[in-house]
Amino acid sequence: MHILFADDEKNLQELMRSELPRMGYTVTVCPDGLTAVAALEKEPFDCLLVDLDMPGMNGIDVIGKARELRPEIEAVVMTGKPSQETAIAALRHQAFDYLTKPCRLADIAGLLGRVAERRQTKRQLAALQHRLKRAEGDCKMVGSGAAMEAVRNLIAKVAPTESSVLIRGETGCGKELVARAIHDSSLRAEQPMVAINCGALPENLIESELFGHCKGAFTGADAARTGLFEVADGGTIFLDEIGELPLAMQAKLLRVLETGDIRRLGDNQTVNVNVRVVCATHRDLEKMVEEGTFREDLMFRINTFEIHVPALRERTEDIVPLASHLLCRHRTDGGNEHLFTPEAIAELKSHQWPGNVRELANVVEHAAILCDSLPIGTEHLPRHFGRRQLRKELRDSEPMTLRDMEMIAIERSLARHDGNKPAVAEELGVSLKTLYNKINSAEEKKLAS
Repeated sequence: MHILFADDEKNLQELMRSELPRMGYTVTVCPDGLTAVAALEKEPFDCLLVDLDMPGMNGIDVIGKARELRPEIEAVVMTGKPSQETAIAALRHQAFDYLTKPCRLADIAGLLGRVAERRQTKRQLAALQHRLKRAEGDCKMVGSGAAMEAVRNLIAKVAPTESSVLIRGETGCGKELVARAIHDSSLRAEQPMVAINCGALPENLIESELFGHCKGAFTGADAARTGLFEVADGGTIFLDEIGELPLAMQAKLLRVLETGDIRRLGDNQTVNVNVRVVCATHRDLEKMVEEGTFREDLMFRINTFEIHVPALRERTEDIVPLASHLLCRHRTDGGNEHLFTPEAIAELKSHQWPGNVRELANVVEHAAILCDSLPIGTEHLPRHFGRRQLRKELRDSEPMTLRDMEMIAIERSLARHDGNKPAVAEELGVSLKTLYNKINSAEEKKLAS
């Protein structure tokens, strides 16, 4: 740490000038408050060790000025005239600690060690917050089409309320993004949002994960654990893939949602939590109710307000803006335009995206890695995803001849390349003459029919 020491006692000045470096710190020594402020204006310091009673400017004023110049600085007050008033003033200025003179070097060393630990903790917290933000991704909802505008309007209406929300949509379409938008626009935005994938929880540990357990509650419970409902107290809990919960857990969840009371495994006492519940599913809950695999009363409890998130194929106008937004996560060498070639854009638009935005994110990341310099072309896109979509179309269609299958592949390639037949021939691995023959043969067949 770089320490600024300010005191008008010359013997203390000399002591700190010699002893603080021995403790592993660099130090700048000032004889009064005005000199200390001048030093603060010139260079950054990690810690301010300041006497309260100095000529020109007292220690409290120095701390106040330091807070303006360096908000992150830690301040320690030293005084030979301790009083309740000065202690309160120091606390108001967020001083880290308060030392009474005379004090031992060991006390100063211990205190500075705690300051260093606090600064390290702050750095680690900042790093964790940065990693969390990267893991969560950008919460911006991209898309200007009518479908996404309708979703935004529903979010704006329900977010300020306390109503439970059920988000429906296919896998990978962005249901968690909608849940985060609801939380961020709600009155609970400053409180935690806890996301739980119900389908990913082992059945024998679901209750412990959600509600916690006491030490010794079951084999392997070597320590007590706080459940995720308690972690989310005051904020929002997002139950993703709610349709995957076993029936026994559905009954326990319903009771928690109705009363707000949870009971840790192995505990006789209940704890009341205040959480807003947002759920999501890609399953047909009504059909599950008919089949007896989902409780009807739980469905009514979570479905106060419903939002349907459209599949990516239902909002093709958003594919290119989304792809550009996703690309900016991985590449910073492009502007806002010409990130993709026209051929690549045509291929992205012609794909049906069964994996929705999640699939698009994977395709864009693959292309970003493969492409040395922007824009991204068709040669950078993973070849398998176009072929996989074609296979799905053929599998879902009525029986057809090999010639019909060939023409589907040719038409899709023509759409991707804006009718550029040499490019189509190269992609399909046939000569240009063969391509023309197949196209002419298909046209003749149409005319004959």
